[in-house]
This record gives sequence, structure tokens and C-alpha cells, in this order.
Amino acid sequence: MRAAVLREYGEPLDVTELPDPEPTPDGAVVEVEACGICRSDWHAWQGHGEWADDQVPLDYVLGHEPAGRVVEVGEDVDRVAVGDRVVVPFSLGCGGCGECRTGHGNTCEDGLALGFESDVPGAFAERVGVPHADHNLQTLPDGVSFRDVAAVGCRYMTAFHALAHRADVGGGDWVAVHGCGGVGLSAVQIADALGARPIAVDVSDAALARAADVGASETVNGSETDAVERIHEITDGGAAVSLDALGRAETARNSVQCLRSRGTHVQVGLTTDAEKGEVSLPTDWMTRWEIDWLGSRGMPPARFDELLAMVDDGTLDPGALVGREVGLDGVSDRLAAMTDYDTDGIEILTFE
Repeated sequence: MRAAVLREYGEPLDVTELPDPEPTPDGAVVEVEACGICRSDWHAWQGHGEWADDQVPLDYVLGHEPAGRVVEVGEDVDRVAVGDRVVVPFSLGCGGCGECRTGHGNTCEDGLALGFESDVPGAFAERVGVPHADHNLQTLPDGVSFRDVAAVGCRYMTAFHALAHRADVGGGDWVAVHGCGGVGLSAVQIADALGARPIAVDVSDAALARAADVGASETVNGSETDAVERIHEITDGGAAVSLDALGRAETARNSVQCLRSRGTHVQVGLTTDAEKGEVSLPTDWMTRWEIDWLGSRGMPPARFDELLAMVDDGTLDPGALVGREVGLDGVSDRLAAMTDYDTDGIEILTFE
């Protein structure tokens, strides 16, 4: 199979031939039809994560937002069959631990991260192997395309889990979204669909225009005004929920400080080597106003039906966030573009 292989951090990926993956007894092999190109891939491509013992290995295939067709299954697989149209969660659970059995497979005690760990090479390739297939693979409704569900990928499902499950966003809530890349735009569209009033914050007028198109009630250009002050003005006291979709120290603090009393901050964006996983916060102020800080990572496989049903009936439209489609040879250029935040919505790898 053809695959794009990481040979050196920050250098163009090597598009080459590799052996096809083989299914484990409880696993499956998926022929990739589409795969999102995510900022988390950029972090891996840059070699980030050493500070958290989370640096991806070299000579490795990145890519963690695939959708495709099952072409092989292991002898112990019961629920999944060859020919099934599926989406692959990046946070792969074992299916048997306490977290998985209680519906929290994204925090599995023995979980694996597709496209980030040596045991599970990623999906910038024509085929990808998936362990514990009965637990992890999620069947697509007939009306949902591979392109759209690749856009669901890590960013969209992470935003959905962050807002619908972790923060429990409700109708009428002001929801501030800091950073309007893929996960930020996903959060804007999802917050709008949940009946909330999203405020999109970015320094790019083009990104803010796209956010307005997908449901932002208000937009704030942080290069032209104080984002925290402006959000307090718009909401008459602060947002109920705020999400940092970028992972910079400045945006994390802004997200916290734009909240009203008893507001909820959700951290989705991962930090870069500037922060190395650590951000200074106004903890005394957070204590005084009973501010909640939540982390959110991926989404449990057990809750995919909820999201996919909303995509199937048109309540959610992840395909509207897709700004570009490329082939394997174009992935390196799109990763490089992320260095300067020069991407357009969600960008997708597709195969003819």
C-alpha cells in the first residue's frame, strides 16, 4: 500500500510503499477512503510531546481521522464485517476495562491513540489496522459520506464531546470559542446546533467569516480588541462556557477569564513547545468565582451513534467545514501550512 511516512520531524513526509497491515484476532483492516489532516498531526509532525513522554516515533505513519470500508477482520470479530462502512475513533479502547465497560472508552486504562503510538500506525495510508474492532469501529448511516465523516474525525467529535457531554451546554448559553481552526469551527457549529449562542474568537477575518457562516452569533477579532473585555460586553457578564481550541497560554487564560461566575472552561487544544504542557492560570480568581476547568479528549465510541444520527438527519453538517481536499502527496504541504495557521477550515486527505 502507499503511505506517507514520517522520517524526520518537520520535514516532508516520505510517500512510499509499505506492506499492507494484517488484522489481529480481535482487529480489522480498513481501506481508507478519507482522513482528516488535523493540528494534532501537526504537533506529531513537529515532534512535540516529549515533555509528556508522548512524542511519536520516526519511520511512522501519521493520520488519526479515517473513514473507509472494512476489508479484513480477525477470527474473533463478531459485530464488524467485511464491507461495512465505518469511522475509526482515534482514541482506541480495549473494550474490557472499567472505563470501556462504563461507556468511557476514550479514557481506556489500556487505550491506544491511532496515529500517535508505535502499536497503531495511522491512516495517511491506503489501509489502516484497527485493534478491538467490535468495540472501536462505528458503522456509518447510509446517508453519511466518507468525506463528511472524516471531517467528524478527532476535531469534530472532540468538540461535540466537550460541549454536549463534558460542559453540558444548554439552550441560550453563551459559548466562547477561542481559535477558529478545525476544532474551533466544529465547536461553533455544534454549539449553534445545541441551541447555544457561540462567540467565535480569532485573529483572522477569514476564519471569523467562516465561523459566522457556520453559526457564530458574534465574532471577535482578538488582534483588534481585548477579547475578554469584548466577550463580557456581548454577554453582559461573561460566557457560560468557554473552549480553548488552540492550546496557547494566552488563549487558555482568555478562555478562563471571559467566563461569568460559575462558568465552565473546556481545554481541547494541546500546547506547543512554547508551553510544554504547562499554563499559568488565575487560580485565586477561579476559586473566588467557582470557575470549573474541564479537560476533553476525543469521544467514547459508545456515544458515536448520538453524533452520527445528528449528522445523518442534517442537524449537524461537518462537510460544510471542509475547505480543501488533497491526495497523499499533498499532506506535507498542508501540515507545513499549519505552522503559520494558513489553513482553510477542515482539510481532508482523500483517495480516488
